[in-house]
Amino acid sequence: MPTYRDEAVVLRTHKLGEADRIITLLSRRHGKIRAVAKGVRRTSSKFGGRLEPFSHIDAQFATGRTLDVVTQAVTLHAYPEPLGGDYTAYTTGQVILETADRLVAEEREPSLQQFLLLVGALNALTAGTSDGPRPATMIMDAYLLRAVAVAGWAPSLSDCAKCGTPGPHEAFNPQAGGMVCRRCRPPASALPAPVVLRYLTALLTGDWPATRDVDERAQRTASGLVSAFANWHLERGLRSLTHVDR
Repeated sequence: MPTYRDEAVVLRTHKLGEADRIITLLSRRHGKIRAVAKGVRRTSSKFGGRLEPFSHIDAQFATGRTLDVVTQAVTLHAYPEPLGGDYTAYTTGQVILETADRLVAEEREPSLQQFLLLVGALNALTAGTSDGPRPATMIMDAYLLRAVAVAGWAPSLSDCAKCGTPGPHEAFNPQAGGMVCRRCRPPASALPAPVVLRYLTALLTGDWPATRDVDERAQRTASGLVSAFANWHLERGLRSLTHVDR
């Protein structure tokens, strides 16, 4: 069978038969891949531990009729080890994996930006950002905003999301697409403080230095807005978000 190699992150796994697993991965060049890993549930498996969720691997695949087959896997970053010992980091990591899985819906469609965002988020969770360590929930919120934006639903954090009237405005509405003016504001819109909007802008643009001194109250408020925005645009709520300790 013809083979190919790619760098990938394991998103999830499912049991298949008595000893195999179906592995869902997001790869650098081939987008989402679903492949069979044969015999990985046996204790004698040579690379079963390298195919767990969060694993960043260099893998070789054999092309199959319905599902490809993982024939080799070399660990690039063992993210499961540090995440497994930190409940908050692990649960926020699960949100990140689920989001990547949902946003890249079609298999075999290259999604380089989503792949790079995913690897960057996992690296920030385990090794810190370019400006040092940050809370796991902050990294998760930054990832959610940027991943949803790459998918085509960037939130408007200044001009009105509905009519385009230049901001700043007072209200935020996830269904409307972000900040809205008084004329366009739907009922029950949130009224975030200016510090929250500046913080959301920093998360969206990856300006980590601007997040250094943001207080916990502003972080919690922003996190609620990010969750509502992501859940709305993903249509079905992120199940793993319910396990995140805020």
